[in-house]
Amino acid sequence: MKQIELLEIGGLQIGHAQNLEAATGCTVIISEKGATMGVDVRGGAPGTRETDLLNPVALLQKGHAILLSGGSAFGLDAAAGVMCYLEEKKIGFDVRVTRVPIVCGAALFDLMIGDCKVRPDKEMGYQACLNAGSVECPQGCIGAGTGATIGKILGMDHAMKSGLGTFALQTGDLKVGALAAVNCLGNVIDPLTGKNLAGPLDDDMKTVKDTEEIMIQSYSGNADLFSGNTTIGMIATNAKFTKAQTTKLASMAQDGYARAIRPAHSMYDGDTIFSLSCGEVAADLSVVGLLAARVMERAVVEAARNARSLCGLPCYADLI
Repeated sequence: MKQIELLEIGGLQIGHAQNLEAATGCTVIISEKGATMGVDVRGGAPGTRETDLLNPVALLQKGHAILLSGGSAFGLDAAAGVMCYLEEKKIGFDVRVTRVPIVCGAALFDLMIGDCKVRPDKEMGYQACLNAGSVECPQGCIGAGTGATIGKILGMDHAMKSGLGTFALQTGDLKVGALAAVNCLGNVIDPLTGKNLAGPLDDDMKTVKDTEEIMIQSYSGNADLFSGNTTIGMIATNAKFTKAQTTKLASMAQDGYARAIRPAHSMYDGDTIFSLSCGEVAADLSVVGLLAARVMERAVVEAARNARSLCGLPCYADLI
């Protein structure tokens, strides 16, 4: 098994657009030929678009793009730009008078930093599509990860900067990759080393505290201390799966969140993973599922490691 670039999984194009001053952005994953898609939504506060279409009992069999966006629910407006771009390229479901692109999406809450009045919109979504097609897949404060933060349980004054991460593996002909914009309530832990990479900072702004311990000690509190979270991501594989199998794949990939984010799936998160089956390789779903969890946990770790300080928030690189 070897590490590969996410874009080596054929047929996908990934584009980003962002406003660094406003600290927000969006990421689009395009499959011009269409890919079998699934989704798994966990946590109590998701912000999503067109996820009902991915239910295995729905008519749709293939989708054309996934939008991951900042801006909370406002940021879902960027999907209009993705729709416009794909329609111009005559990509979508044929309804005779035009083609209707199938664009599913999810948003994370990044309104607490930068300029909360600037959100991903139609223009930014269109620009992300124009930026797709590069052979590179940058990480850090880019796209949907531009305004992402970690460890907000003690307030934004003690939070750290996060970003967007990717990771992909190949074994034989099988390829599995992940992309994640990490905007979690809690800590990011490297499962390989057990190292606490990022989370709420102590008053010295150098020591990373344990979110779960903070929560346990204040178990009787009812105040909403955790608003402004949600990790959103995508799994892609060149394995050939049905819609139901692809949906199960997204569910299995959530294990990657649970390994690297502590806690994951709280009532104040909207943790969401989309999955895309865009190939013809025969593979056991259980094997692809365990690999999906593995690459997702590494994508979460890379999001923390590649983040850079923005809007005064320190990052992992500042602590080391």
